[in-house]
Amino acid sequence: MKSRPTKVFGFLCALCVLCGESLCFSLDREAFSITNYDLNLQIEPEQHRLGARGKITLRNDTSIPQKIAVLQISSSLDWRSIKVADRPVQFVRQPFTSDMDHTGALSEAIVTLPQEVAPHTTIDLDIGYEGVILLDTTRLTRIGTPEDIAKNSDWDRIDEDFTAVRGAGYVAWYPIATESVDLSEERDLSEILGRWKARETTSEMNLFIASTKRYKILFSGTKNGFVMNTLNGSRPESAESFSMVQPGANVPTFVLADYKSVEANTNSSVNFFSGKEIVAASYADVLGKLDPLPQLRAPGGLQVAQLSQSGAAPFVSGDLVLTPLSQLNNEGRLVLIYALARQKAYRRPWISEGLAHLAQLLDIQEQHGRSAALEYLKAHGALLLDSEARLNQTDATPSTSRTSLVSTTDDLYLQSKAMWVWWMLRDMIGEASFNIGLFSYEAHEDNDPTYMPRVIADHSHRDLQWFFDDWVYHDRGLPDFKVESAFASKTPTNGFMLTITLDNLGAAGAEVPVIVTFAGGEVTKRIEVRAKSKTTVRVETPAAPQEIRVNDGSVPEINPANNVFKVEPPKD
Repeated sequence: MKSRPTKVFGFLCALCVLCGESLCFSLDREAFSITNYDLNLQIEPEQHRLGARGKITLRNDTSIPQKIAVLQISSSLDWRSIKVADRPVQFVRQPFTSDMDHTGALSEAIVTLPQEVAPHTTIDLDIGYEGVILLDTTRLTRIGTPEDIAKNSDWDRIDEDFTAVRGAGYVAWYPIATESVDLSEERDLSEILGRWKARETTSEMNLFIASTKRYKILFSGTKNGFVMNTLNGSRPESAESFSMVQPGANVPTFVLADYKSVEANTNSSVNFFSGKEIVAASYADVLGKLDPLPQLRAPGGLQVAQLSQSGAAPFVSGDLVLTPLSQLNNEGRLVLIYALARQKAYRRPWISEGLAHLAQLLDIQEQHGRSAALEYLKAHGALLLDSEARLNQTDATPSTSRTSLVSTTDDLYLQSKAMWVWWMLRDMIGEASFNIGLFSYEAHEDNDPTYMPRVIADHSHRDLQWFFDDWVYHDRGLPDFKVESAFASKTPTNGFMLTITLDNLGAAGAEVPVIVTFAGGEVTKRIEVRAKSKTTVRVETPAAPQEIRVNDGSVPEINPANNVFKVEPPKD
């Protein structure tokens, strides 16, 4: 009887080995970053097949030596080989449920390295994997998304007539290493994918893409000038060489199709299927004229490529814009503006993403007026308002537990908040100072997070430290404006002087418009109200003031319900 525990223990250890040792240790799937990809891709559209061979470099990002590495690819792909210094290494394959891939699962390789990798050092692995990439809506339909909507969102596939495959967050066609993502959990994909992208900020990707079809090959990185077309035996009919720096900043995406092409200008082109010549020409015409935020200087070119599904959602990565290429409407125009603005040379995501969305807002304002821009701002800022409201309910000291705009890895939060920040800054300092500040930016001088704020402050001649502290360097939540009191009195000229006391109950300050209405009109004044403080201001009106409205929607606010104040008629 005494030998039974020993036998049971031995059985459990054997089971651990059979199960990839998953019961014997806790995997740190984010221990390593992949700092370099050198991959040869073989695409066979007729077979929906992708084959990959090449080398990757892993860096230990932890503070302790690591001997176990985790590599993940789409569940529709299979690991064939993993080597170190030309010698096969032991690895265990296992399925890993995760919505990081459109199939809703990953093929995970748990790799036992030949020796421990010291903290912040690297190791090279030779890898091989292959399989098929088909249209797959599993991760969306299993959470209740209607099939037709899911197909228009997860349209990635390798097909005989059309191939378009996006990277991490859509299809893991190159190795990644992340914790599991569950789309039923709010913001899960954004947060975990954001962490992966942050770890990829110093990475590089070099690709050689070969196809058995004589198709045009596009990639969301830089084309290296190599082109091959041949019908010789089993060799590929077309091939291209590409590179990409910081694949975390853009989603590595490749496209193969029998495209025709029209130039928009020397740097941009529109790629389309036969029968779309007129629509493609209209895109090229608009694209050739657009220059969003010209004060940013040196706009890059775009490769616009048609998606085969008419209802497919547009997508932007690097200089590649994928769109159904339907009749160019406001939405299509905004996609082009966003993509062009992102080509400007800014090192920090909160700057590049925020300014790209600002470019969209300014175009809406120019085309349809400020009220339309504010409606767009509000609609696309709903995620920020919702997340800040949740945090306010659970966190009494928000500044100690939230992630700042300069360090966040949450894409949705970053894009939404950065858009508001740049919109508010432009309102605060005026168009002229704002434009000069952007024009003065030099990417090679941007060596710390305070550089851009210093440039803006220098040209606005205003103390903006409090603003950047509240909105960029920290996340202190949102303002909460309230009119505490207002008293009107007649002036000697038969006008009225209104004395208003504004209270900001929130932990973030802002400059907010205050609109006073009176019979026959209104007057607007911009008031700076710091966090947790009050400000008194006087506003003169030609007739008796009737109502005060704080905030026209240009400042995100935690509680807009208390923004309106009825003014008591002045006593004679």
